[in-house]
Amino acid sequence: MTRKTRRLWLVIACVACLGTAAALILRAFSSDIVFFVTPSQVEASPPPTDRTVKLGGMVVAGSVKREKHGETPVATFAVTDGQAAVTVHYEGILPDLFREGQSVVAIGTVQPPHEFMASEVLAKHDETYMPKEVAEALKKSGKWDPRFGPPPSAASWNNMTVQDASKTLSAPAAPN
Repeated sequence: MTRKTRRLWLVIACVACLGTAAALILRAFSSDIVFFVTPSQVEASPPPTDRTVKLGGMVVAGSVKREKHGETPVATFAVTDGQAAVTVHYEGILPDLFREGQSVVAIGTVQPPHEFMASEVLAKHDETYMPKEVAEALKKSGKWDPRFGPPPSAASWNNMTVQDASKTLSAPAAPN
């Protein structure tokens, strides 16, 4: 083998090793990626039941129901993006800053029919904070345009009642 041929094989071997390493790293990360979804996206095309996602939106006023199963606190509430609402079930202690009409991000899985089983609930930390994903969802849905000022206050979301959310949840899905 000439020196050029040996060098070519070395370069080919290095590229193959780097490609294999990159493929293994991407495969490992793909199982850890958690996508952000809004209630209207869940309603339009729910993610697979085995896929962990972040559900973001506002807690519907009057939708929070708390009970205990044995010693475990269980909370059920609705999350909306202004266009659709999804029922969230959470076993555990809700954050101290969790309130109706406030921004929330729940991490968990979607179970048929459009019910979200949360393993973790994150609440906003002060009255001016809104998770980036929630703000983007509001922009996308047309509920907020950043050219006209800051995002809507949590109090403005209190207009949506449990009855409105129930209508949204029980309305038949639009045909594809």
